[in-house]
Amino acid sequence: MIYLDSAATTLQKPAAVATASAWAIDHLASPGRGGHWPAMAAAEKAFACREAAAHMFHVKDPEQVVFTFNATHGLNIAIKTLAKPGSRVIISSYEHNAVTRPLHAMQGVEVRVARSPLFNPEATLEAFHRELDRGADLVVCTHISNVFGFILPIEGIAALCRERGVPLIVDASQSAGCLPLDFTALGAAFIAMPGHKGLYGPQGTGLLLCGTAPKTLLEGGTGSESKRQDMPDFLPDRLEAGTHNIAGIAGLLEGLRFLERWKVERIAEQEAGLVRYMAEGLRTIPGVEVFQAGGPNLQAGVLSFRMKGRDCEEVGEALGDRGISLRAGLHCAPLAHESAGTLETGTLRASVSVFSTSQEIDQALAAIREIGTANS
Repeated sequence: MIYLDSAATTLQKPAAVATASAWAIDHLASPGRGGHWPAMAAAEKAFACREAAAHMFHVKDPEQVVFTFNATHGLNIAIKTLAKPGSRVIISSYEHNAVTRPLHAMQGVEVRVARSPLFNPEATLEAFHRELDRGADLVVCTHISNVFGFILPIEGIAALCRERGVPLIVDASQSAGCLPLDFTALGAAFIAMPGHKGLYGPQGTGLLLCGTAPKTLLEGGTGSESKRQDMPDFLPDRLEAGTHNIAGIAGLLEGLRFLERWKVERIAEQEAGLVRYMAEGLRTIPGVEVFQAGGPNLQAGVLSFRMKGRDCEEVGEALGDRGISLRAGLHCAPLAHESAGTLETGTLRASVSVFSTSQEIDQALAAIREIGTANS
C-alpha cells in the first residue's frame, strides 16, 4: 500500500510510539489518582509529555499544555471560551468544519470571512487587515489549509491581532510537527493541534496550548481539590476532567521525541519537496488540474488535484483498488473549496509524511496515469 493521507492521520509512525502505548496499557494507571507506583509513574509520563510539547512550541509553562481528544476538542474549548452572543469573529476563507461548526452553533455570534485567493499571502493579510478595521472581538485562523496545503501568513495575522488587542485562536492541525510554531512569539490566546497527524502520536490525542484562562467544556473529577464542586481554577486540571488517555499520551511523547531528533525544519523541507515532485508529475498527465503554489514557502505537504470529467470519489476508489491511499471529496472544509472554486467537484488530496518517498510518488503517478488513460 502507498499511503498518501497523512493530512487525515499519519498511519506510519515511529515504532517507539506503539511500543510506548502498549507498555503504558500494561504498566500505568491514572495520573493524579493515587500515591502508588502505577499512578505516580503515569503522572510523570504525562508531565514529560507536557514538557516536550512546551519545549517544541515555546510555551513558558508546561502546565499551559492541556491534553485533549483531538484538535476539534481543543478548538471547541477555545472558541467557547472567547466567543459569546454579540461577538464579532473573523475567520479565514480556508477554515475546517472544526472551526465553522462550533461558531455556527453559537447563537448571536457574527462570523465574517476574510476572503482571499488561494496561495496569495499578501491578499490574505490584507483581507484580515480590512476586516479587523471594521471591528472584531476574536480571530480564528488555520495555519495551513487541510485541502490545499496553503500556508497562511499566521505571523502577520497574529501581529495585526496584537496591535488591536484582539485575541487569536490558531488551528494548527496541519502545521504542528510540519512547520516551526512559536506559541510565545505569536501571542495567541490558544493554539489547538491533534496528536495523530504531524506529531506522529496515536489517534484520540491532542494538545491545547493556553495563553488565556479557559472556560470548561467538561466538568468532573480531576484528582485535585476534590471537596470543591466547581472545577479547579488552575491549568491543566481545569480542562482535564476524567481519566486521561495515558496510553495515547505515552505514545504522543515518543512522537514528540521523534520530531525533536528529526527537526521540524528538515521535515518541512522534505514534505514540500515531495509535493513539488508530485505536482510536476501530475502536470504531465492529460486532463489533470493541479492546485500548486507558484512560489516557495507557500505550500506544505498537502496537494489537491482533480481529473477533468471524472468524479473525485470514483477516482479515489479506483486508486484505492490499486493500493494508493489518498482522500477524495470536500475534506470537511467546504469553505476552502468555495474559496478555490472546487465546491461542486471536491478534490483528490495527496498528503505526505516524513515516511513518504519519491518512489511511492512515482507509483501513485503511474496509477493516476493508468486511470486517466483508461477513460480517455
